[in-house]
Formats: sequence, C-alpha cells, structure tokens
Amino acid sequence: MATVINMPRLSDTMTEGTVATWLKKVGDVIKEGDILAEIETDKATMEFESFNSGVLLYIGIQEGNTAPVDSLLAIIGSEGEDITALISGVTSAKEPQKENAEQEKISSKPVSESASPVSESAGSEKPKQTATKSLPAGVVVVTMPRLSDTMTTGTVATWLKKVGDIIKEGDILAEIETDKATMEFESFNAGTLLFIGINEGESASVDSVLAIIGPAGTDVSGIAENFSKDESTTVSDSNVTQSKPSTTETTAIKTEDNSILNNADSRIFASPLAKQIAKDKGINIAQVKGSGENGRIVKSDVENYTLPSQNVVNQSAVEEIKLASIPVTPFVPAGEQFSEQIKNSQMRKIIAKRLSESVFTAPHFYLTIEVAMDEAIKSRTTINTIPNTKVSYNDMVIKACAMALKKHPQVNSQWSEDAITINHHVNIGVAVAVEDGLVVPVLKFTDQMSLSQIGASVKDLAGRSRNKKLQPSEMEGSTFTVSNLGMFGITEFTSIINQPNAAILSVGAIVEKPVVRNSEIVVGNTMKVTLACDHRSIDGATGAQFLQTLRTFLENPVTMLA
Repeated sequence: MATVINMPRLSDTMTEGTVATWLKKVGDVIKEGDILAEIETDKATMEFESFNSGVLLYIGIQEGNTAPVDSLLAIIGSEGEDITALISGVTSAKEPQKENAEQEKISSKPVSESASPVSESAGSEKPKQTATKSLPAGVVVVTMPRLSDTMTTGTVATWLKKVGDIIKEGDILAEIETDKATMEFESFNAGTLLFIGINEGESASVDSVLAIIGPAGTDVSGIAENFSKDESTTVSDSNVTQSKPSTTETTAIKTEDNSILNNADSRIFASPLAKQIAKDKGINIAQVKGSGENGRIVKSDVENYTLPSQNVVNQSAVEEIKLASIPVTPFVPAGEQFSEQIKNSQMRKIIAKRLSESVFTAPHFYLTIEVAMDEAIKSRTTINTIPNTKVSYNDMVIKACAMALKKHPQVNSQWSEDAITINHHVNIGVAVAVEDGLVVPVLKFTDQMSLSQIGASVKDLAGRSRNKKLQPSEMEGSTFTVSNLGMFGITEFTSIINQPNAAILSVGAIVEKPVVRNSEIVVGNTMKVTLACDHRSIDGATGAQFLQTLRTFLENPVTMLA
C-alpha cells in the first residue's frame, strides 16, 4: 500500500521547508534509510531519509519550491500502483477554501477595474482605459492617468475633444498637467465622447473619472457619480487657470510676412512641446502650419519650420537664428540600469522574523565599556606556544563571559509574562556568519570548559555551520550570545538580542592607540564591547556590574585559569 510522505519538521522553529535537491526521481526503487532529498530549513540544509521501502511514485514539491510543514512531499508504494485517490485526497481538502477565496475575491472587487496608467516615457505600459463592471455594452470609463512616477493628481490644461465628438483610437483627448510637465493624453478606445468628468483648469487625483466613451446615444447618467463617490474626489484648483490670449491677439494676429491669421475660437491648436520649442527658437507659433489632427501644430512642425527669406534683414541675423535653433542636448552618461531579485532563503526569512520579533517586543538598552587588552595579548601569545593549541581573542571573551555570568546570573536570564527565569547553567551561543545569513551554535556548559576546549569547539561548530552540517540540537538552548565583528575591523556596534536570551555582547576590534596609564601617555591596546540588554529582566546597574566583572577577567587573564 502506498505511503504519503509529508514535509518534515526538522527543527523546533521550522514552519516551512524548501527542497534544495532531490536525490531520487520518480520510478526509482527506494530502500529504508535511503536519502530522498536535501531539505532547507530556517537553520540549515539537512538530508531527509526514507523510513519506507518501495518505488518513488510521485513528487509533490519540486526542487527550489517551498511548502509548509506537513505538505505532500512524495508518495512511495508498489510499482504501477494507482495513487490518484491519494493525490486528490490531499488536494481536495484545499478546494473549498480555494472556492471561498475566489468568491470573496470576486465579491470584494471594486466597481472600477480601470488601472492607473503610467507614462510610456517611464518605461511602463500604456495607460489602461477599461470598462467598469456592469456598464452598458461598449462603454468605457477613462480615468485620470498616472503620467509620471511621482504623480498623484493631474490638472486638465486643455480638452481637445468635446462631448459628442467621434473618438478614434490614438486621438489626443486632452492635455494633462502633471507635477513635472504638461503632456498629451491619447485615447486607446474608439467611440463617442459621452461625458467629461474633469473640466479645463480643474484638478483631480489619479484614477478619478476623466471621461466616458461609448456608443453614441448611450445613457451614462449615474455612472460617474457612482464611480467617483467611492473612488475619487474632483477638486477645483484655484491656482491653475486656463490662460487665453486677449481678443486683439487672437482675432487678428499680424504675422511677419504681413499676413493676417484669423482664429475664430480664440486659440492656437498646438501641443505644449511644440509651443515650448517655438518659444526656445524664437518662432511665432501662429506662423507654423500644423500637420496634426484638425491642423494641430506638433513638435515636428516647429522643428521643420524655416523663417521666410523676405523677413531676414542680413546674413548675421540668419546666423543668429541658426545658432538659436540648435537644440541643446544635456549630457547623459551611457549605461544600463540593472537590478536583480534574489529569492529569500528559509534561513533569511526566519532571521528576519526572529529579529523583528526581538527588536519590537524586547525594550533594548545598550552599555559600552573599553577594555585594556595588553595582558590578554601577552597571555594568548604564551598559550598558543603550547603544541596543538590555538586560542583566539574571541575564545577569551567567551570564557570571560561564562565566568562573569556565574557571578551575575540575572544577565543569564529569560523573560516571560509570568516570571523571569534565572539560568544557573551557562550555555553561550556564538554568532557565525554563513552564506545565507547567520547561525548561532551553542557551547553547552561553557563555564566548565577550558580556553583550549572552547577554541576547539568553536572552530568545529563554525566549520560545520558554514557547511550546513549542524544538527538542530546544536543550535538550541543558549542562555547568552556573543557576536564578534572585530575581525572585520569594526571597532564598535550593537546587536539585536537573540531571544529568548536577555542579553547579547557585541565585540569590536582591538585597536592600538595612545592611552593614559599612571599619569603618562603610552601606546596601549584597547577593545570596546557593548552589552545589549532586555530591560524587562535586566536593569542598567545589573548590566554595568556584569561588564565591570567581564573587564576584570579580560584585563587579568590569569584569573580565568583558576
């Protein structure tokens, strides 16, 4: 009979796992004790062995995929065995939830499904103008587009179409003033302009109803009101006015070739960009013939425009005009925008979760002290002359912490709502940087270990940490933590408490510098250490006394050998 194998819980804090590697494939014969896969937990990548024999009939989680504990990992059974019922039995339990979620998703969907458009110049897709739900056939609600990355509201500078006009796809509907520029907004739909929601000179937030397009004669009453009530509010912007030239300027404009330009509706149809280029070149925009829709002047019209020869006074004026017409292009270095996304490992997810919980639940405070390390340097040099012995400064700090914790057990504590647990055993966790983040192997009963035993144990645990060969039991049960960045040249830093511990010690680099001893300035070696404390269980004076004791041990290493 086939057996369902679920995602195992390989550590006490594991809630989900990632299949790093499958070592067997469907159809392989499995013997009890065979390694099926390597599972990445929140703490390490571990081998997962089979406790069943048979043929691997089904793989439920592919390499690189993540799933919660107890998810269907694999099925082992007899060759050719029908496992359809087993697979459907696992998935069918999820179907009602899925259906309910879909129903909820549909019912909670907003009335408008129009998205916030963004500027093509920003490298995004075209603005979307989509029909809202339950609208008459063919009717589209066009919303205020997002034409720049920082745009939150827009002002309608000019409407180029009016209610009743036939709109073709690609027609310019309006000129929209953003926080950065005035830009043309084209229609991506065809039909009749049935409604204008934001008048010239008015401002409204992105996604407000700008217009409604649909078949001629369609009744759209109530659509904009129902949409805008929940979605947006249009406001009048008293600072934005529609500037119009005076009657004298617009009804009869005298051009340089003494011709008269009559403008019946008192405005020159030109795009904002065309107007700006004309202004920069000193060209009278009224003289330029437009090639755009309804004779509208566009950028290319101004760029291709040349002054009539009879208006040129002399050759020098021509040269000045030529110079003025040369566009000034700002220098932009050549390059490529590049970024990448790295999928969060299980370890990185759990680190983020645990540290966030610690910093937001435990009230941290920090105490820093400077330690003279001259005697420690001498003692370490002497100890390391012993064959097969290698002791680091970090080992000495760990030993000093273990002895100081025995004298100040309040620092070796854990907080809970009902009581403070004072630990009279000392298990020191040592923070080790690995490829995916940080692990904290634990030295059990550290106070009973010699310096050389601490050195050998730390070396072994750190090496297996980096190779992801630590067992979960070797990372559990710490009562205090030491984190050392001195080897990277960091002189002082603070750490987040590794809960449920009540404190963590941050160790900086040993620095050679002038110090005052016996009223004289001499060269000395000092090291700064910072104790982060959980104020719920450790008071300032308690933490300070611990640091004083720690300094005494480090400045007089012989006392640690007693």
